[in-house]
Amino acid sequence: MALKFELVSPERLLVSENVESVVIPGTEGEMTVLERHAPTMTTIKPGVVTVKPLSGAEQKYVVFGGFADILPESCTLLAESAVAVGDIDREDLSRRIQAAKEDVADAQHDEARTKAETYLHQLMTLEGAVGVLM
Repeated sequence: MALKFELVSPERLLVSENVESVVIPGTEGEMTVLERHAPTMTTIKPGVVTVKPLSGAEQKYVVFGGFADILPESCTLLAESAVAVGDIDREDLSRRIQAAKEDVADAQHDEARTKAETYLHQLMTLEGAVGVLM
């Protein structure tokens, strides 16, 4: 049994292969996608995508938002930005966190502040997760 998985960012196609499973960081919680999954579309929060290929070792990718389209035979994740965990630029992650902190400070309405705080929290959680993975 195999699931066709594609991980696409604006810069490039990172993964396009048949896999056993993929774990994605949906905004409503992590989801494990297997072949014959119910059709679903979900938004993605910053987090780690874990790909289990049919053969070979697990692969991990960091994504910064986007959405996933899941069908019984395939899963396509369109990420705002994505990179293999081994290629993480800690300085870039620090810059994103600093920018998010500035967005929180500059927010003029409660809704904008809440959204900025949520994104900052996700980035800080991701920073901790990446530290553990590396």
